Amino acid sequence: MSHTVITTTTTTRSSGDGLLNMGYTRTIPGLLKIGQMLALLVAFLCVHCARGWPKWAAFQYFEVVTLWFLIALLIFFLMHLFRLQGKMPCINWPLTEFFHYSVGTVLILIASIIAAVKSDGVSALVAASVFGFIATFLMAVSLWTSYSVTCGPHQTGAAV
Repeated sequence: MSHTVITTTTTTRSSGDGLLNMGYTRTIPGLLKIGQMLALLVAFLCVHCARGWPKWAAFQYFEVVTLWFLIALLIFFLMHLFRLQGKMPCINWPLTEFFHYSVGTVLILIASIIAAVKSDGVSALVAASVFGFIATFLMAVSLWTSYSVTCGPHQTGAAV
């Protein structure tokens, strides 16, 4: 008796396996990052383009904080977009983003409060502080979702 075994292997490549993970831009974390980057960019540009700052040091601090976290968010966004976090497993990315959102929420909130108090009615500076508060809120939401991923309860699979 002879048996013949025929094995057929089919390899398909879906659009999700490409270089870009465009599906990330439609997820809640992706949309939150896009919203944060837009709010921080508008806040930075409002302060940077305003003339006659009433309190120079306060708005320099605001510019530095918004630009720093804008660049950091852009790096995290590109990491997810190009799937680079999977290529660097030595870094705990959820914990790194949780730390980023923790520090960013506090510092942008402080900068926005200072900008609101020191704006002296200059409309561009008031708008910058409003967008700073919007970015703070979006970062707090990201912090909450990041916390549930990083520190939330994990299923062990064991029955009690």
